[in-house]
Amino acid sequence: MVEKLDKEAIRDILASRFKTDKCTKLSLIPQPCCFKDIDKATKRIVEAIKLQTPIGIVGDYDVDGVISSVILTDFFDALNAAYVLKIPNRFNDGYGLNPNIVKEIGTSLIITVDNGINAHEAADFCKANSIDLIITDHHTPAPTLPNAYAIINPKQESCDFPHSEICGAQVAWYLVASLKKEMNVDYDLAKSLDLLAVAIVADMMELLDINRTMVIGGISSLNSSMRPAFESIKLYFKKDQFESDDISFLIAPLINSSGRMDDAHLSYDFLKSQSLDEAMCLLEPIVSLNNQRKEEEQRLFDASLEKVEPEDNIVVVWGKSWHEGVIGIVASRLARRFNKPSIVFSIENGYAKGSARGVGEIDMLSLLVKNKKFLLGFGGHKGAAGMQIESRKLTAFKSALNIACKDIPSELTMDNEVLGEVDPEIIDFELLKILECFEPYGQKNPRPAFLIKSAEVKIDKLIGREKTHLKLILQTKTKTLESLFFNFDTKVKKGDIIDIIFTVQKNAYRGLVTPQLLIKQVLSYKQK
Repeated sequence: MVEKLDKEAIRDILASRFKTDKCTKLSLIPQPCCFKDIDKATKRIVEAIKLQTPIGIVGDYDVDGVISSVILTDFFDALNAAYVLKIPNRFNDGYGLNPNIVKEIGTSLIITVDNGINAHEAADFCKANSIDLIITDHHTPAPTLPNAYAIINPKQESCDFPHSEICGAQVAWYLVASLKKEMNVDYDLAKSLDLLAVAIVADMMELLDINRTMVIGGISSLNSSMRPAFESIKLYFKKDQFESDDISFLIAPLINSSGRMDDAHLSYDFLKSQSLDEAMCLLEPIVSLNNQRKEEEQRLFDASLEKVEPEDNIVVVWGKSWHEGVIGIVASRLARRFNKPSIVFSIENGYAKGSARGVGEIDMLSLLVKNKKFLLGFGGHKGAAGMQIESRKLTAFKSALNIACKDIPSELTMDNEVLGEVDPEIIDFELLKILECFEPYGQKNPRPAFLIKSAEVKIDKLIGREKTHLKLILQTKTKTLESLFFNFDTKVKKGDIIDIIFTVQKNAYRGLVTPQLLIKQVLSYKQK
């Protein structure tokens, strides 16, 4: 039986999520020297800067990788250091560092950001050609590390950095902090907080401890930022200020879109814009690419739904020539829709590239490790991973995963997010203020969901271009509530009596702020 909660109980439950946090303010975050190999890497980079020899930088095409590249090159620009940047193209280069990219860059020192921890072939190539490779990454390493000059990764053994669940941009920022100290230069590290907030949220890092503190500081920095890119987004989308959800649902998708649909250098150039006019010119094609992404995503999501077998313990679907840039987003939507771990593959010329998303506490990377005999390669995080497989092995791989996931409990994530049943009358402006105190919400700090029983549907209205969303006016004994049900999977109508699980968001209209329910699930419904 779900317990009924009042506002004080809600406040106490949410506060308890952070009771073990140590880095509750920026002045308490660990020092760069905690990272293994960071001193060695710093001295080698400083040597190259002083000798004015070009430094190669290899980023990644997602938000974290692009922002990591911006953070490092901003510092190099401030010092007039010579560098060559390569952000691999998803479609032409594939993921991460490889020997061809090493040859293309042509420098004697290469730094990776947000990738490289499994780049064994490239590391061996660098070694054989007297190229010093410095890997900065946050992904989980294999038992054997690449043969690199230095590796900065909080997940590697013998690394004393106390927070392993940080993103690639944070690792790159710490490298910049170490370089600043070694060179004794005047450089404001805090000016990157706006970028760090976007990277941490976009890469779905745990929003506890150091990450929470950096994101809170970063959102404040985002709103006072003079960075033309963020000013242009405010102007284009008529935003007075950014809130934490704007990172997840506006800023991150925009920055991600170029890497998903075309080339991530477009987003890199956008973030590096030196004027508002330049940023606005670059934002236009990014918005266009993001709209294309939305259309392609919906098309593949609809195609995926036709292939889902509801009785399976894990969702595994594939299709020929599915767009590689959106299969990760589709996997996320499938995971939310079915409350199961999900993998989506795109097949091309006998091979399949896949993107996986987990739910709850399921470790997707561990799941792949246990079934690596089927795979040509894989990597990623606990909650998200990528892989490659021969397409002829997909059916056997799917069967093996179903067996491996047979003990996953039903309603896995919902129980962790639902705080309890509430009386409708507590849903007011004061509750909104309580919930705002514990933002930003995300991994390990999910937006709290609540349960209301026996609400009557007074008005039902289909909304959205494709009519895939539902607006409901609900009536209880003591309260009238406005609610939205995005991508609804249960059609309810006027007169139905429903039990719902929902979150609460702020609805601002003409200066009036009111609470609005976002329905996550209709548990039951019946005609009055």
